Amino acid sequence: MVVGVVEIDVHGMTTEDAIKEIRRQLAGATSATYRIRVIHGYHGGTRIRDGIQEEFGYERESKVKRISMGNNPGITELILREL
Repeated sequence: MVVGVVEIDVHGMTTEDAIKEIRRQLAGATSATYRIRVIHGYHGGTRIRDGIQEEFGYERESKVKRISMGNNPGITELILREL
């Protein structure tokens, strides 16, 4: 794990459970954490990806400055602060 980046693997979770886990990680994020990387997969993870966009996008969560797609379509990153 890269310092400042929290990775969460939500493969096999329901969208509801994945969002609960992301909220748990957000609540525990320290000032050193600048990014939460959610690994949801591509083929079966698109429902989770869409749920993340809906739940945390559009300034709905004050800790999340923006949402970015990862290096592959199976990853979504929640940016908590810019470097």
